[in-house]
Amino acid sequence: MPSAAGVGSPSVLPPHVRTAFGVADVQPRPVLWAGRRAWHCGDVLIRPVADNALAAWSSGVLENLRVEGMRLAHPVRSSDGRWVVAGWAACRFVPGTLQPRYDAMVEASLRLHEATADLPRPRVLDDRDDLPTRAAAVAWGERTPELDPRAGGVTFDELAGRRTPVDLPPQVVHPELFGAVLFDAQGVPALIDLVPAWRPKEWPAAVIAVDAVAWGGATEALLARWAHLAAWPQMLLRAVLYRLALHAHHPDASARTLAGLERAADLVSARL
Repeated sequence: MPSAAGVGSPSVLPPHVRTAFGVADVQPRPVLWAGRRAWHCGDVLIRPVADNALAAWSSGVLENLRVEGMRLAHPVRSSDGRWVVAGWAACRFVPGTLQPRYDAMVEASLRLHEATADLPRPRVLDDRDDLPTRAAAVAWGERTPELDPRAGGVTFDELAGRRTPVDLPPQVVHPELFGAVLFDAQGVPALIDLVPAWRPKEWPAAVIAVDAVAWGGATEALLARWAHLAAWPQMLLRAVLYRLALHAHHPDASARTLAGLERAADLVSARL
């Protein structure tokens, strides 16, 4: 799906930000890191953040988080100990590219969420009202959708009635891993950030699967291979509803991306 990350991002890395993160003498190189604008400064990557409190929370968790079989872009503090300086955050650069290793993404999601299972619910979620948060609430039946029928609203309404109760515990999860997991030449995954939601750990895996089918060229076999996960059909359903709700208001949505999503919706519907 088109990403809104980087839309409206600054085009210049301020010198005082480089100084704060200890790379004043390193020539910054602008890069797209997993589709996001950033500046590569030696072994440090500096990027603009949209939400300072959220970025600070993410950095505080990633500082000490360890995930088996997964590299993490560990955060870098400024010279005065802050995680965020004037809307900028820094982390260690981890090499890798986005690759169509979808089963490996699902495996990485499950390992990540084993590591985050004991984290308390973040207070930064209390007043959060961005598009992904609203879309998730709509998908889980906590909020009434307002979707244009021409932008996937009809498909949403058809599927929403097939939700059934799910009795799975919520925890800290990252629901946007499809564009946030990089792989090196050996296929070892790396996580570039941590954006929290409070949902069952199986749901992000389902979002990956839906994204891969909708826009990554994956087949229905991917959905079948993870059918052993708890409440998998309902997780897939809520993943499709989430994407439909988000897509309907996404600035980069198009007829092409909607067509891929509706294909995924058909495959998920057949598994209910």
